[in-house]
Amino acid sequence: MDLYLKGKVVVVSGSAGKEGSIGKTIIDRLADEGAIPVIVDRNSRGFDYTVALQNKGIDSLFVETDVTDPIQIESAVAKIVKKYGRIDVVINNVGVNDGVGLDATYDEFMNSLKLNVVSYFLLVKFALPYLKESKGNIVNIGSKVALTGQGGTSGYAAAKGGVLGLTREWAVDLIPFGIRSNAIMIAECYTPAYDDWLQTLPDGDTVLKKINKSIPLESRMTKTEEIADTVLFIVSDRSSHTTGQFIFVEGGYVHLDRALINDIN
Repeated sequence: MDLYLKGKVVVVSGSAGKEGSIGKTIIDRLADEGAIPVIVDRNSRGFDYTVALQNKGIDSLFVETDVTDPIQIESAVAKIVKKYGRIDVVINNVGVNDGVGLDATYDEFMNSLKLNVVSYFLLVKFALPYLKESKGNIVNIGSKVALTGQGGTSGYAAAKGGVLGLTREWAVDLIPFGIRSNAIMIAECYTPAYDDWLQTLPDGDTVLKKINKSIPLESRMTKTEEIADTVLFIVSDRSSHTTGQFIFVEGGYVHLDRALINDIN
């Protein structure tokens, strides 16, 4: 199926994570579809990713950016527009479940919000004039923590709740401009960061098995490729009448009856 993404300038924040991360997988899928992936991230790993894409004949840009800094985000958007003259899609993918709980300081809590939700607002704010020109769209990467809680992560939970609020608010705000706004909801996705966390546990394998058993569909974590493929469909014109939606890609983790888990395991 042609997603009509060829030549579209797609800005993805937090997309210079390790190989196999959600952001990097989204970038790779965009490249496969002929889009122009723009990596916005503070990690210089993005330079290598961009060179690798360019060596394959794929146009791409990396803008090294601390997304907690409004000035750097505004500058990043200016650099993108200077090179391409347009922005068609913004994918807010930044997210760190940083363990900023009720015992955290004010500054720690505010820093968690700056990274996990304020950066979303700022990237859309500065990209908005160009999204209006292109009648582009926005996808925010959300988390089940916004709906279920987790414990010990007040900053991240508050931020991800805010992401859902912004998603719906922007869907309403931007109707006059034909701009769509949606969120992709993730529960347990097997990323390099998740694997790193499991490796710190003395009983990581046991914890992984327990997590897998909590996921109704196939008793396994979501793959980053499954997240990326859904993101691409939602930002594409194949999903042209979808806005203000929270699309769950999580094997039924949040909504299905807990009794079902016991029945299948």
